[in-house]
Amino acid sequence: TSTRTSTRTSTRTSTPTVAQASRTGTVKRETKETKINLTINIDGTGKCHSKSQIPFLDHMMDQLASHGLFDVHLEAEGDTWIDDHHTNEDIALALGTALSQALGDRKGINRFGCFSAPLDEALVEVVLDLSGRPHLSCSLDLPTERIGTYETQLVEHFFQSLVNTSGMTLHIRQLDGKNSHHLVEATFKAFARALRIACEVDERRAGTIASSKGVLTQS
Repeated sequence: TSTRTSTRTSTRTSTPTVAQASRTGTVKRETKETKINLTINIDGTGKCHSKSQIPFLDHMMDQLASHGLFDVHLEAEGDTWIDDHHTNEDIALALGTALSQALGDRKGINRFGCFSAPLDEALVEVVLDLSGRPHLSCSLDLPTERIGTYETQLVEHFFQSLVNTSGMTLHIRQLDGKNSHHLVEATFKAFARALRIACEVDERRAGTIASSKGVLTQS
């Protein structure tokens, strides 16, 4: 009797549903300028290990993981003795690629996500669509050229690089704020929450693709 019970239990758990399957993506990217090793689990618990050589970007990756409930592991080396541009860009390219890998054919997901995040005086809204069509609209008006050693112009470039490889339509709107650190951190928090919503599985969709065309991936 115990043997038959064990067999029945094993059979029931051997076929995971869409919601149970672990969705991860890993990218190893190496050029003459950078060496990136990045993994994201979009069904994680918010764990983050980020060693990018860019302290402020590590702080933002922690926001992404924590508020999106993604597990992110990042090891990066780059020519930061020149500036942070190449490393910032290549991390974003790798993140977008890994995200697209984790999403696969994007069956069953919500697809759309929207979230507004405040941080003291700052308020930022992020709206995104995992459409397979890369587009960025960003209205951030950051009053300083740097946050610590991080050039604030790299924020928009980070998201542009990410949408290019992830196949994401992304709108970032600054609704209020005047402190650069607060504005950028609110942006990453809002992005994380909006992305979490878009990646989550819609059980009513029963594994179908949220598109009348029947496809969400990039051609």
